[in-house]
Amino acid sequence: MTDPIRFPTKIAVLLRNDQASWQRLNVTAFLVSGVANAEPELLGEEYRDADDTPYLPMFRQPVLVFAGDRAVLSAAHARALGRGLRVSIFTSELFATGNDRDNRAAVRAVGRDKLDLVGLALHAPRTVVDKVLKGATMHP
Repeated sequence: MTDPIRFPTKIAVLLRNDQASWQRLNVTAFLVSGVANAEPELLGEEYRDADDTPYLPMFRQPVLVFAGDRAVLSAAHARALGRGLRVSIFTSELFATGNDRDNRAAVRAVGRDKLDLVGLALHAPRTVVDKVLKGATMHP
């Protein structure tokens, strides 16, 4: 029998719970791309099927998705930054932009404490992620 694999770290996404389904899915996809870019060692080997067709590699560990209201998201953001963690963020303004340049400009135009966050993602030791996401619940 093979023992289950337990990772010492977590990849976590926190989404604001007042967003439409399509928005939550879109935000999640964007946020995890930031984690993958910042920590490429989290990616495993490429996949291959029985016919030897190659597929892109994915994270080597699960991505946990959480939900919370605006206050939970703001508190998690502050705790993550206070611990010196790198996070990817998505603000409500990004739904109105259509490219990376405009996305970065929309974030740049707003101070850290005034960002209208709809999601964030991070990778850190399990206990740190648990403390940062205090008050959040697993996404339904």
